[in-house]
Amino acid sequence: MALTNQSTVTYFIFKGISDLPELQVLIFLLVLLIYLISIGGNMTILLLICLNRRLHTPMYFFLGNLSVMDISNITVTLHTLLIMTLKGDTTISFSACMAQMYVFSSLTIDALLMLTAMGYDRFVAICKPLNYVVIMNQKACVLLALACWVLGFIELSPYIALLSGYSCYKSNVIDHFYCDVMPILKISCSDTSVLQIIIIVEGLFCLSLPPLLLTFISYVFIIKSIMKIHSNVGRRKAFYTCSSHLTVVTLLYLTLFSQYLRPVSTDSMESNKLFALFNAAAIPLLNPLIYSLRNNDVKSALGRRLKCFKTESA
Repeated sequence: MALTNQSTVTYFIFKGISDLPELQVLIFLLVLLIYLISIGGNMTILLLICLNRRLHTPMYFFLGNLSVMDISNITVTLHTLLIMTLKGDTTISFSACMAQMYVFSSLTIDALLMLTAMGYDRFVAICKPLNYVVIMNQKACVLLALACWVLGFIELSPYIALLSGYSCYKSNVIDHFYCDVMPILKISCSDTSVLQIIIIVEGLFCLSLPPLLLTFISYVFIIKSIMKIHSNVGRRKAFYTCSSHLTVVTLLYLTLFSQYLRPVSTDSMESNKLFALFNAAAIPLLNPLIYSLRNNDVKSALGRRLKCFKTESA
């Protein structure tokens, strides 16, 4: 039930992806299918990396971390949506809403940082191949991955703390399917102008631009090194090893910029939900597909495992 007066709230109500009753079953089945495929795909990547010694390299170590982030992200959003739909209860407490938003947003920043680490790994592999083993040693990889995990949760803490302090809301109905900053700012009757400026300015120049810039610089040097390769086959092979990572980076940044870097006043909630669904569902679904279909190591590892499974079954 929506609030009729401006007041504090103890819980929120999700409107969901669509408020048309005839579409609810179809939406639930589609979300469930996406969720299961995404979890299955990322779990497959993790198992292949763990079980195949050939994949025990820095590149696949970072890919494994990215798969964990994707599994966590889609569980925080779509799993919650599925449970609420099954129960018929689309309410969420204020504290749970803030927690969901914090975890999802932090994991998204973690993914950006992990993709930056993967870009650096490709830079070292292609531009400094003789020093690759020394630079990307096990300790360096673990510390780099740990930094990616920790920084995302630290960077988002001030935003959530500031948003949690807002007490006045015009409604407790969130026009979304999970707790996200833009829909909540939309229904707040507090002065959110400061937070909006912080989100746009710091989100662009502190959270998004530095990892994007570092990734871009890595690829500038990578492309320069590839162009020095005399063999056309060698060039294609070098570009092919980077294409999966570059595709994922491009998709994620385009989605995030479209979803967050615009004022709330000009924000269309329908388009926002579309970008949010792509970020929360499609990106974790596409990541394992992109890395498996465009990566010969992963495809050969999967083929060997399937062959072993058929042999054991026979």
